[in-house]
Amino acid sequence: ESVGCVDVHSACSQLLLGVDCSTQSLKVVAVHAHDLTTHSEFVVNFQSHLPHYNTVSGACKHEDGVTVTSPVWMWVEAVDVVLQRMVDQKFPFASVCAISGSGQQHGSVYWAAQGQTALQNLSHSAPILTQLQEAKAFTVTESPIWMDSSTTKECEMYHNKLGGPEAVAKRTGSMAYARFTGPQIAKIARTQPDVYEATAHITLVSAFVASLFLGKFAPLDYSDASGMNLMDIRTKTWWPEALEITGDNLGNKLPPLVSAHTVVGNISSYMSSRYGFSSDCQVVAFSGDNPNSVAGMRLEAGDVVVSLGTSDTLFAVFQEPHPSVDGGHIFCNPTIPDGYMALLCYSNGSLVRESVRDSVVKDKSWAGFNELLLSTSPGNNGQLGMYFECVEITPPGVVGIHRFKKQNSDTSADSPLLGYQPVDQFDHEAAEVRGVLEGHFLSMRMHAAKLGMDKVKRILATGGGSSNHVLMQLIGDIYGASVSVASIPNSASIGAAYRALHGYVCHTQHKFIPF
Repeated sequence: ESVGCVDVHSACSQLLLGVDCSTQSLKVVAVHAHDLTTHSEFVVNFQSHLPHYNTVSGACKHEDGVTVTSPVWMWVEAVDVVLQRMVDQKFPFASVCAISGSGQQHGSVYWAAQGQTALQNLSHSAPILTQLQEAKAFTVTESPIWMDSSTTKECEMYHNKLGGPEAVAKRTGSMAYARFTGPQIAKIARTQPDVYEATAHITLVSAFVASLFLGKFAPLDYSDASGMNLMDIRTKTWWPEALEITGDNLGNKLPPLVSAHTVVGNISSYMSSRYGFSSDCQVVAFSGDNPNSVAGMRLEAGDVVVSLGTSDTLFAVFQEPHPSVDGGHIFCNPTIPDGYMALLCYSNGSLVRESVRDSVVKDKSWAGFNELLLSTSPGNNGQLGMYFECVEITPPGVVGIHRFKKQNSDTSADSPLLGYQPVDQFDHEAAEVRGVLEGHFLSMRMHAAKLGMDKVKRILATGGGSSNHVLMQLIGDIYGASVSVASIPNSASIGAAYRALHGYVCHTQHKFIPF
């Protein structure tokens, strides 16, 4: 890698920290600067290690069934706890020259006016939690997170006032989504105007955690800010019209925007005094979990990552953005200043594949599933399936099992289904297996191409499904590209550590160094 051409021994002699505040846990990974190997890892699981917050996997689902939040105090306490565990394990804090981090995307934190004063005047004799609680540092203590879907009204308002879904997607990289931060802020401004008025600073989870290490409010990086429906992804500035309809004076409540490789300051005197960090330890802008995964996997143009799990995710990097209203998101690239990354999410992933397997394979085994798949031919004899057992994200809002069979050769534009007609069932059980796979991954390829991912050189497969070599071959055939199985655990925290080195080197060289 290009960073490897820099003398990291002189630029950054020892350890880098990557901090990841995900939905379920706070994780810290320490990496050796000279070879990027892992030194140590520390984890605080929100549900099991901090049970007094009564979360399920780090989240609180409210009675209305659509509101989902996480306690902001839980995140603060997790930082205290993980750092104390590092002390107990005699972690060499003085050896850390740079730190960066990752946060679950879209989640928002609402600081009171006294919050920054409290941050700047923390006493090293006490944990952060108790001091911020005494200061009443937050106006909202239950932070909306990415799982929330309670902002339908706000999304409609965005589309109605900003020129429609296409206009919002063109500007911000995505049409208005319920989980995105802009609609979440708009909901608080609408339903809790006094709380919104009392809020001095609104930020994302990534910059919030960075602020705890900086001892002051941290800027937002362009990549994570791309997931708010508030930033123009081409100019990399806040979109004034979006700010205006979201909340009064919002521009003065949001952080400044910076590149992901920016050193945003040295670590706070509190961290140095209480834990032994060097006062020269630099904090590189934190970013979102998906952008950090791009860094952790060191993606290049033409690479596509397909993550196969309960939900399936596809992301890639490229130069020219093509936002779509049919699903998917465009974010600024955290490693290439003038580049972009695309993200597609599918809620109907492994559970649907397992459901089909269990319905047609007698022993409900993947071996039997693969055997049926191999007994069929690509194209499935003109049979195509769309399986949405739960409401789908991409394309948005669809649900149900839909089967089609090619009845004639009419593929003209006047034939809306290109010669396919709905059917109740396929010819045989093996066709069901190929149907669920080809329908899903052909849809994935089509939506990816709409976002600009039409020139695929290599596919990196991750997640539980990547262990199925027959499935990997099918994906490779659909994309016409080689498939490699990438086993990269902790890609977000590892990516944050890599970015810490990258930002440090760029800073010491006084210029941008290719990632």
